[in-house]
Amino acid sequence: MKVLHVSTSDGGGGAARAAYRLHSALCRSGISSLMRTADKTTDDPSVLGPVDAAERLGFQLKLRLAQRLNRLQRSPNRIFHSVDWFPSRLDRFINAADADVVHLHWIHHNFLSIEAIGRIRKPIVWTLHDSWAFCGAEHHPHGLDDTRNREGYGRSNRPATHGRFDLDRWCWQRKKRAWTRPMHVVCPSRWLAECARSSALMREWPVSTVPNVVPIDVYRPLPRSTARDLFRLPQDVPLLLFGAVGGTQDPNKGWDLLVAALQAARPLIPSAQAVVFGRADRNAAGQLPLPVHFVGHLHDDQALALLYSAGDLVVVPSRIENLPQAATEAQSCGVPVVAFRAGGMPEAVEHCVTGFLATPYDPLDLARGIEWVLQDKNRYCHLSLKARAAAAAKWSEGVVARSYGDIYDLAIRMRDLWPTSHP
Repeated sequence: MKVLHVSTSDGGGGAARAAYRLHSALCRSGISSLMRTADKTTDDPSVLGPVDAAERLGFQLKLRLAQRLNRLQRSPNRIFHSVDWFPSRLDRFINAADADVVHLHWIHHNFLSIEAIGRIRKPIVWTLHDSWAFCGAEHHPHGLDDTRNREGYGRSNRPATHGRFDLDRWCWQRKKRAWTRPMHVVCPSRWLAECARSSALMREWPVSTVPNVVPIDVYRPLPRSTARDLFRLPQDVPLLLFGAVGGTQDPNKGWDLLVAALQAARPLIPSAQAVVFGRADRNAAGQLPLPVHFVGHLHDDQALALLYSAGDLVVVPSRIENLPQAATEAQSCGVPVVAFRAGGMPEAVEHCVTGFLATPYDPLDLARGIEWVLQDKNRYCHLSLKARAAAAAKWSEGVVARSYGDIYDLAIRMRDLWPTSHP
């Protein structure tokens, strides 16, 4: 079997890293796998980047034009939006490729247009890392009351807080016109899978749940004192880790909830300090009521595994999450996770077994969870061992690769059911 992965990048953000990890896992499992990107960050010869300078320049130009197009809509939803409208010849490359299955991942920044996806003639498996595929232009709905993706994007159900051009409705209608046959959708969490199944666009499509790969041979418990020395972190205090790309600016990542929780936790664990990693705003450090260490963006798995091992726990205060890799990677390193019981987090964290799930979105309960994880050394050791065992059982390369092998077989069989008149 030959699989072609299509992803905007093979590194950097969580979705790109997840795509590349799966590609690598499939290669090691004996499946012929190739990856096509617009932004190649690795030196892996099985990953294909832009063919020339003109393609790289065109990619950047379309990105800037799309940013201007997004301004046509006024919306309180500050989450990232993608119109994916500008022409792309990538579908020609895909259709000509020697692949049995095309596996789409995060394909935005106008790398692959909505219309180009509809022109792909090979069986498609699409791993969703957010909600864009079944929404409009937005990558997540604007809160629990936003039901347009379930009802369809009409004029009558547009929120009164939106104004000017309805970019979300325009994108959703283009998807409905272009995607005339079902694709096999894969979601890393059951929560996101249920969102896809209940959407107006995908409710008739096959949807499976397969978690993202965690390379547990890299993400493993390492000596804490050595890890802290290498990052120049204090040895004798509890360290609370928080990490996300743009985590202090993206409201969905819950920085405000983290600030409130740490304010409540400070009297309970007065010696605790925070460690923030990723592209965080250092000015936000002044909002935290405890000392903060910024370690910046870490570019490789080995450095991330070392940082997780330096911490006592990882806090994931997000309002909406799929299956965040900060949670799965940390547990693979034997580090408990504290988060809200929302979205896909109950699938990432087993409450009071591998971490603590707080009441959404109660900062006081999040603070209680932080204290509960740290207050008993014997219980902490039990949480750490259980977290590592859960990672090996659920997110290892072999487990995930076998699941995708079955899905690829199913997608190929579905191809025989397509109408022969389809282009």
